[in-house]
Amino acid sequence: MIVSMTGYGKAIAELPDKKVIIEIKSLNSKAMDLFTRIAPAYREKEMELRNEISKILERGKVDLSLWVEKKDTADAAPKINQSLLEGYYKQINEISANLGIALPEEHWFPTLLRMPDVMSKQEIQELSDEEWKVVHNGVTEALNQLTDFRKQEGKALENKFREKITSIYQLLEDVAPYEKERVDKIRERICEALEKTISVDYDKNRLEQELIYYIEKLDINEERQRLTNHLKYFISTMEGNPGQGKKLGFIAQEMGREINTLGSKSNHAEMQKIVVQMKDELEQIKEQVLNVM
Repeated sequence: MIVSMTGYGKAIAELPDKKVIIEIKSLNSKAMDLFTRIAPAYREKEMELRNEISKILERGKVDLSLWVEKKDTADAAPKINQSLLEGYYKQINEISANLGIALPEEHWFPTLLRMPDVMSKQEIQELSDEEWKVVHNGVTEALNQLTDFRKQEGKALENKFREKITSIYQLLEDVAPYEKERVDKIRERICEALEKTISVDYDKNRLEQELIYYIEKLDINEERQRLTNHLKYFISTMEGNPGQGKKLGFIAQEMGREINTLGSKSNHAEMQKIVVQMKDELEQIKEQVLNVM
């Protein structure tokens, strides 16, 4: 079974005073590459989340976002530290009196509000087990959605691969009728060249031996058989356990080697056209196999 590395999941954890939105996205990558953006209230759980996500998703470029939306926006506004602001005000007045520096005649508030720590958000409350359970359930839901998405994408990839493998099978069969024709033409071309350029008699038995040796070097039956084996191996690997993306990539490389050898040995215009079509189908497999986990 094929599982894609591409996926998306989203969930919302509802709490009495806020809601926590969890989004998880994944793309293809050679290894697990996890990026997180987590609201400050839940950063203590980051390592726990990383371990859980890495274990479930195994591989891919994964992006986790977890942020908070307050239900009462007034409570979410930064608080003005009144006592600290008053302290700054008194100090400024004292410095003005001691150093003879004139006080600002107007716009006191912009000056005071820019002083360090005057504007501060509410202190982060300790994360309770009950709250984390609700948020963690949301993370689990988002992960499940992403996993289902990956399976659906994997099914689409599997159908695409089967289509391309079947096409290469058919093209490989299309090569066969040209094989005998190709050998006969090679023999005919060599004999004609000898008759035109050599005026003396030659040993036809020896010529036949040399022709057999030459034609054997151009024989493509071995490449056809190996390519057939690779095609079967690709399908059986695809039908096996998930997580075979790298293996499928290696098999596709081996398929490419056999197709390239077919092209170099073909020495026939129609066969060359078929080889080009096979390369095109294989290239599409190689592009998509990068998305397989």
